[in-house]
Amino acid sequence: MQNRKQSMEKPRRTISRRAFMTGAAKASAAFAFAPQYTLAGPASNPGPGHNRGLRTADRRPNVVFILTDDQRWDLLGCEGHPFLTTPNLDRLAAEGARFANMFVTTSLCSPSRASFLSGLYAHSHGVLNNFTDYPGDLSSFPRALQAASYETAYIGKWHMGEQSDEKRPGFDYWASHKGQGKYYDTEFNINGRRVIKKGYYTHRVTDMAVDWLQQEHDRPFLLILGHKASHTPFTPEAKYRHIYDDIKIEYPKTAFSLQSKPEWVKQRIDTWHGIYGPLYGFRKKFPDRSPESVRHFAEFVRAYTAAIKSVDDSVGRIYETLKRTGQLDNTLLIFAGDNGMFLGEHGMTDKRTMHEPSIRVPLLVRFGKHIRPGTVIHQMVLNIDVAPSILDICSAPALDNIHGMSFAPLLKGRTSGWRRSWYYEYNYERQFPYTPNVRGVRTDEWKYVRYPHGDGGPDRHKAELYNLRTDPGETRNLIDEPAYATRVTELRTELKRLMKETGALPDKMPIDEGVKSELPEESIR
Repeated sequence: MQNRKQSMEKPRRTISRRAFMTGAAKASAAFAFAPQYTLAGPASNPGPGHNRGLRTADRRPNVVFILTDDQRWDLLGCEGHPFLTTPNLDRLAAEGARFANMFVTTSLCSPSRASFLSGLYAHSHGVLNNFTDYPGDLSSFPRALQAASYETAYIGKWHMGEQSDEKRPGFDYWASHKGQGKYYDTEFNINGRRVIKKGYYTHRVTDMAVDWLQQEHDRPFLLILGHKASHTPFTPEAKYRHIYDDIKIEYPKTAFSLQSKPEWVKQRIDTWHGIYGPLYGFRKKFPDRSPESVRHFAEFVRAYTAAIKSVDDSVGRIYETLKRTGQLDNTLLIFAGDNGMFLGEHGMTDKRTMHEPSIRVPLLVRFGKHIRPGTVIHQMVLNIDVAPSILDICSAPALDNIHGMSFAPLLKGRTSGWRRSWYYEYNYERQFPYTPNVRGVRTDEWKYVRYPHGDGGPDRHKAELYNLRTDPGETRNLIDEPAYATRVTELRTELKRLMKETGALPDKMPIDEGVKSELPEESIR
């Protein structure tokens, strides 16, 4: 077994003056959702079931941030899914805002989660893989809210630093566990006391969240609820296990249109992260390219989709609890996914690459009268934008020298000065040798992706270039067509500019050791 701990240098948390001033300008121009308040003294008990969430005159907004695992952007009824219904999530979109172009800057659980908390790219916060904990000396929006007299709680899957379930900085209340957790009967560390919560994970973390919300809070609060779903091994609860058995599911057409793709994409198809591989246990004998084996893929997709039904139920319970306690319209309620998931596109499962199913995630935001119902945001928003947005809307002090921007102006229709491009980064993992180093740039219309070897020499994989307006499914790689040579040069220049602006140069990464057929060690799957 290879060493699960990857060495890394001290994270680079520098940012150029230009980038910092740009971010500061965005924050200062944001809509003031909440006025400045001073904490009032104790008030009389308002009685059960009414405003139990806040007993003082302090009406700064509460925050509830719900984060799922591996939920792709279109795994929502309101995104037009062909058979999944999510009425509670759809209600958030109908009463608030749906971000139609929400992306993660590294499509891997721990790095993305650290970016949500810090507002930084992975090369700066230093969480480059799923085995590194969030740095204890790194600021985050929970720590900033805690310092601003918010009561803070984390319940559910933390998924940074796999071997520790200890309370992390920034939280007054803590209920989490080591590693991935289990869909049934997970052991939680609840403020230092370890308890096995019998039953289905989604229900148990929701029970704890509801209990915490119903307590009396004399300060505004932050609750982060981390779900296990819909991470592998996809395990719907019993009542949803067979609801899609009659839905016919085939491999997507793009799984077989790989002629213009780099060779590593074709090599991946038989591996742990390919459609002919084991499918995380849904297929026992592999690789299997027979036409009949699509049944295993269909089971895989049905289970993945059905697991979100329980998450939708959970969102409904959180919503009703906030409503019952009189806190719904004074709560910034955010729902997001930590990264996307391939369902056979380009012959792939998992995430990690820069193709759209991997990098696009859901983002729904509800905040009472402060957001026009049914708002749809089309600008490109990133996971690094969530931290500054929450602090901005809560009128809390901003984090210093971060890469993200507050999306608060977008909620009021103010789009001037918003980003027109962003860059993506992912580093090759020895534990999961199925994806090379990835560096790329995306605009509203174009995407350019390169795969550096890691030794400073020429790239050894073909790059990819897509016109997302005419080819949103990324089926035609234009990189070899001379007519687009100028476009490639422009995008390479933009990629370098973005990396320089965010302190990513010099670019350090591991050596790409190639796509391998070996399976990952069982405990980290």
